[in-house]
Amino acid sequence: MAELTELSDDRALLGRTSTAERVSDILRTRIAEGFFPPGTRLSEDSIGGALGVSRNTLREAFRLLTHERLLVHELNRGVFVRVLTVEDVADIYRTRALVECAVVRGLGEPPYTVEGLAAAVEEGQRAAGESDWKGVSTANIHFHRALVALAGSARTDEVMRSVFAELRLAFHVVDDPRRLHEPYLARNLRILRTLQQGDRDTAEHLLAAYLADSLKGLVDVYARRVADGQGAG
Repeated sequence: MAELTELSDDRALLGRTSTAERVSDILRTRIAEGFFPPGTRLSEDSIGGALGVSRNTLREAFRLLTHERLLVHELNRGVFVRVLTVEDVADIYRTRALVECAVVRGLGEPPYTVEGLAAAVEEGQRAAGESDWKGVSTANIHFHRALVALAGSARTDEVMRSVFAELRLAFHVVDDPRRLHEPYLARNLRILRTLQQGDRDTAEHLLAAYLADSLKGLVDVYARRVADGQGAG
């Protein structure tokens, strides 16, 4: 399979001291990129062979990603990339609103270090100019990861890394990514400019409205796709 040939290129990332954590990092990234779409069964033999790791190492990586809710183990069937429910999507957004809005609220006095946000805005605009809507989606995730990073908390970054990876599972089911992601290019830019002006209160209000609108738009689309059976296999 061409996909497994490509995955074998990731073997170099493991270095000479391969660990389950490094394998899980690779698989998490690949899942987030849509390399393994929701509903995909993950073959131990194929993936272990492509990465050059033992069955035990791979099983531990699967266990870690199952704990992060990216994979699910089905008895007598194997390990699959998780297909989110509508309730999962709503819960992800509740978590995002709690964390992201709290980060902005707790920024302290300006000026704020927003270079990461600015880079993500530019990345999104560049991808949109190339009609790369998957790239726009990725840039949007980068924007929100940079926003969370403003808290300066490694623990918060780690928690939200898993949340954003779960969110990508929902994005991969959407059949019109442009319609879903394009409106938020301008809203990201507005939040960036508001923070550059030192107005964290307005930025928090903008972000709260942004997340509420994003949740509604995604749930409306996602519910139809899952109901039509498009989220699996």
